[in-house]
Amino acid sequence: MEINVNTSTPIISVKPVVLPAPERGEDLQVRVSAPATGHDLPIIVFSHGFGSSMDGYAPLVDFWAAHGFVVIQPTHLDSRTLNLPPEDSRTPLIWRIRVDDLKHILDQLDLIEASVPGLSGRLNRSRIAAAGHSWGGQTVSTLLGARVLDADGKPGEDMSDPRIQAGLLLATTGKGGADLSPFAAEHFPFMNPSFADMNTPTLVVAGDQDQSRLSTRGPDWFADPYFLSPGSKSLLTLFGGEHSLGGIPGYNVTETTDENPERVALLQRVTWAYLRSVLGIEDSSWAAACTILEEGANPLGRIESK
Repeated sequence: MEINVNTSTPIISVKPVVLPAPERGEDLQVRVSAPATGHDLPIIVFSHGFGSSMDGYAPLVDFWAAHGFVVIQPTHLDSRTLNLPPEDSRTPLIWRIRVDDLKHILDQLDLIEASVPGLSGRLNRSRIAAAGHSWGGQTVSTLLGARVLDADGKPGEDMSDPRIQAGLLLATTGKGGADLSPFAAEHFPFMNPSFADMNTPTLVVAGDQDQSRLSTRGPDWFADPYFLSPGSKSLLTLFGGEHSLGGIPGYNVTETTDENPERVALLQRVTWAYLRSVLGIEDSSWAAACTILEEGANPLGRIESK
C-alpha cells in the first residue's frame, strides 16, 4: 500500500540567491525550489549535514517542491564547497552560525521571494517548517527549543524561533555526556543537547541500523529527540535504515551505505503528510500514513506519536 499524495507539478529551482551577511564573514548563499504553479505555498527551511551544501538532498527537496512546498536551502560554512580551513576563527562557532543562517533566511524572505522569477506573492509566511539531516538536524532542533548544556550541565542560550511552526529531524544526534564517544566529547562540546524545552511539534526520523561512531550507544540514540522532548511529537523508525535513511543526501552519492529507493519513497510521503497536517493544510494524509504503517504487511517502518 502507498500513501497517496497530490499530483506533482513542475518545479523551478534558483541558485544562488545571495543574502548579504557581513557579520558572517561571507554572504549566505541559498537555493530556492518551488512548484511552478500554486499560491499560499508553505515554506520548508532545510539545513544540510556536515560538508554538504544547498545542492544536496534532491530526493527530498524535489519531491516536496513538486508537491506544494517552497524549500530554501542554505550553504553553511562547513560545506566542502567553501573549504573553510580548520584554523579559521569561525570554525568553533559554526554550530551557532548555522542557527543564525536559518534565522537570516526567515529575516530575508522578502529578498528571497523577489529573487525567484514567478514566486512573488505566492508564499504563506504563517506556515513555516524547519528540517535538517544529521548536523542539520541538531541545528534545527535548536530553533525548535533544544538548548546546549554547558560543562556544568546548565542549559545555554534559548535560540528558538517562534516563526517556525513545525520541525523535521532526520537522523539527529541524541544526548551528550557519557553517551558520546571520547572523540566526540573532545572535539564537539556543542553535542550536549537538552530537549526539555523543545516544545515545537516535530517529526523525528531514525534508522534502526544507524550506528554512529560519535556515540557509545546504538541506533536508539537517534530517537532521543522524540523521547526526551515534551509536547506533540511523532517518531518514524525506518527498518534497515542507516544514517543516509535510504539515500536522502542525493542520488548516487558515496556516503549512502543503505541505498533503498522504497525507503526513500516512504520517507518522502510520510514527511509530506506530516507537514501538511501539522501546518494546518489537511489531516487526512497523515492519518492515512499512520494507518498504512500500522496495518500494512511487511512495513518499511513504524510511526508512534505522543
